[in-house]
Amino acid sequence: MISRINDIRRQFNRSANSYDAHAHVQRRMSDHLAKAFIGWKNKRNMAEPKILEIGCGTGTLTEILVHEWPSASITALDIAPAMIKLAEQRVLSNEANRDGILKNTSERISFIQADVEVWGEDAQESSYDLIVSNACFQWLSNSRQTFGHLRRMLRPGGLLIFTTFGPATFCEMHYAFNEAYRASVVEPQRHGLWFLSTNEWSSLLIQSGFSSIQSESFIQTEKYASARDFLHSVKAMGASTSEANTKRGLSSRRLFANMYKEYEEKFSMQGGVAASYELLLIQALANE
Repeated sequence: MISRINDIRRQFNRSANSYDAHAHVQRRMSDHLAKAFIGWKNKRNMAEPKILEIGCGTGTLTEILVHEWPSASITALDIAPAMIKLAEQRVLSNEANRDGILKNTSERISFIQADVEVWGEDAQESSYDLIVSNACFQWLSNSRQTFGHLRRMLRPGGLLIFTTFGPATFCEMHYAFNEAYRASVVEPQRHGLWFLSTNEWSSLLIQSGFSSIQSESFIQTEKYASARDFLHSVKAMGASTSEANTKRGLSSRRLFANMYKEYEEKFSMQGGVAASYELLLIQALANE
């Protein structure tokens, strides 16, 4: 697990400066997430909640939280130091530019570089009203255990709400890789992460003590100039993890050349190629 954590941290440290230029889908996910928790906020009429954001990245969602709850106490967590630095710069500089003063933002928000799966073990019980996370939970190595920590951290009636990617994400790429392997008479391997379905996430949440679970899913199709450009964009976001190993007799160059060819033959569209993202929005309550 430690090796995996270090790999993820390195990836996002390297991609921090290029992340925003490529994270179009993640921004849409952030917007959907914001609409959902603003709806919850309006029903609860909570003026000074304690909020935990997991995987704050460069601070896109953090900034929304700061503006929506001017008096909230916010803890923004991320595994990558470079991301934390950019998030802090974004939130504090934008507040200063907007009003000429920081409005005590620096006093009510804490940026912490940590892995939530480790940090959560010792976090204080019943310390948050709202826990949010955008495009992060697909990286968890032990989702059930982590959800148990999050459930313990939430106050009765508190909300956990997050977005992540569903199993149909990058279906074009997976099809093209499978065909490239088969063309070389080699057993296909998985490239990239495995993504859980809404039912699988719901089951984990129930096992961890959450209730009133709601979920939504929809497909977002993006266009890239080429299959190679698509993979370059994924890498620039720090999301290029793969457990696949090149098989004997099949070079990595040959595999990718065949994959690009298959991808562009099957999934071309005007001006480029298509790439599908299945976006999930899931929310659950801590029992009162």
